[in-house]
Amino acid sequence: MGQSAVHFSAIFRRLAFVVPLLALAAWAHAAGLYTGQVPVNSQADGERAEALKSALAQVVVKLTGDAAVLSRPEVAKAVASAQQYVQQYQYAQDVTTGNGVPQTHLSLIAQFDRDAVDKMLGDLGVAHAGGNAAQAAVDMQPQSYRVWVGGVHSATDYAQVVGTLSRNDLVRSVQAEQARGDGVELLIDVTGPLPRLLDSLGGGSLHVVNAKPPVDGVDALLSLQQQ
Repeated sequence: MGQSAVHFSAIFRRLAFVVPLLALAAWAHAAGLYTGQVPVNSQADGERAEALKSALAQVVVKLTGDAAVLSRPEVAKAVASAQQYVQQYQYAQDVTTGNGVPQTHLSLIAQFDRDAVDKMLGDLGVAHAGGNAAQAAVDMQPQSYRVWVGGVHSATDYAQVVGTLSRNDLVRSVQAEQARGDGVELLIDVTGPLPRLLDSLGGGSLHVVNAKPPVDGVDALLSLQQQ
């Protein structure tokens, strides 16, 4: 067995951690535009209530395409009542490595009731903009792309890559194709064109190395940045 095959096997033998992560990611993206994710320090009731407000604010911005809408008093009042619109929520953990020390980051992922949120926006007079934004997302055709991600040295790194992509609103599924050295090739089903997904990764742990690589069968080269 070659070195690359051994490395690939070593990564996936240690992926018991990834299974619940992928299940959570699939749940979190079932609603797409109606899901918000917010970093939290704990699962305390008070912090959860505030996180739900921030998550609903994310959803409102995504649906309306206008962050300034949150400054409207009636919208702010509705967002403050986020608990009455939430359908279900879950907590997720990301593990990053800084200075060689693993760090755990907790976040709350909330899925809001589509009908209730749409009615709320309609009552506030901003449903038309939100409807257009949602319809534009629905009209985007699913497409598949192969990307190569470098900087993957362990099962934890792999879990971080898959988790980052799976939580992206544009990503429908992520599947590993092969691993070699410190990289892994992924088949990603995306809603819409690849450049839109690559643009959405800006500022995160996945860095776009080459959006149009001269490599047959690979649509983009990415790199996992240790934080």
